[in-house]
Amino acid sequence: MSELVPGELAPGTGVDAAALPLVHEPLPTEDLIIGTPTSATHALATIGEVEVGLWEMTPGTASDTEVDEVFVVLTGRARIEFVDPPLPAIEVGPGSVVRLAEGQRTAWTVTETLRKVYIA
Repeated sequence: MSELVPGELAPGTGVDAAALPLVHEPLPTEDLIIGTPTSATHALATIGEVEVGLWEMTPGTASDTEVDEVFVVLTGRARIEFVDPPLPAIEVGPGSVVRLAEGQRTAWTVTETLRKVYIA
């Protein structure tokens, strides 16, 4: 068994992913578009080279450059605009499953604090 990183789940344990307290930090100024949203990340497990964790963003709009990732929205709502390459925008909410690709440029408009489980 591999050594756990602080904050990761031990095998045979569980948490309420929607209620787990997260520590928020301001987003980089250069990523802000509207408002002053904050975000938080909490790694839950590393399986091989894949990380599973929680990510949360408060209301506002910010740009991002994505990593290869699949995520499931637990709570909240947002609109994700795909800037580069240009693709149709999508609306996400609880239960939405989304695939992002390394290097995609996006703009996230969060209307209700969004929490997702990511696999990257």
